[in-house]
Amino acid sequence: MAAPVATHEETGFPPELVSFIDEWKVKPGGLIMILHKTQEVFGYISRESAGKLAHITGIPLARVYGVVTFYHFFKTTKPGKNRISVCMGTACYLRGGQDLLDESRRILGIGPNEVTGDGLFSIDAVRCVGCCGLAPLLTVGTETYGKLTKAMIPEIFAKYRDA
Repeated sequence: MAAPVATHEETGFPPELVSFIDEWKVKPGGLIMILHKTQEVFGYISRESAGKLAHITGIPLARVYGVVTFYHFFKTTKPGKNRISVCMGTACYLRGGQDLLDESRRILGIGPNEVTGDGLFSIDAVRCVGCCGLAPLLTVGTETYGKLTKAMIPEIFAKYRDA
């Protein structure tokens, strides 16, 4: 049985997302693309969104959640306005990536999958950013900060608090 055609009104999703879902739900491997687009639109995949995706695509909710929770890229909690990613690839890890991660969490007072009380920051450890020559590094949104020490972190975060 084919999945129902969704509408913006019944899903509450933006029309562009609904169109994207309707296009990809019939393609092999389409669920991954749909999840990427949904996260791009909302910043994460909420339980409500996952349920709506299951309904629209005809894919069981357990399978949707299985994919969301299997891949590290997908988030199930709303991230902070400024998403910090600390590289834990081999070069960064060996040059102090774990220290950067620990210090960042200490400064902001948050752990994994948490957001600061003001909603400004969340922190993720990531596998590799692809800038090994700048190790150790972290990113804030699309900005990359490399060759870091723990002492440099407060100044970086201050830029985003004051923005």
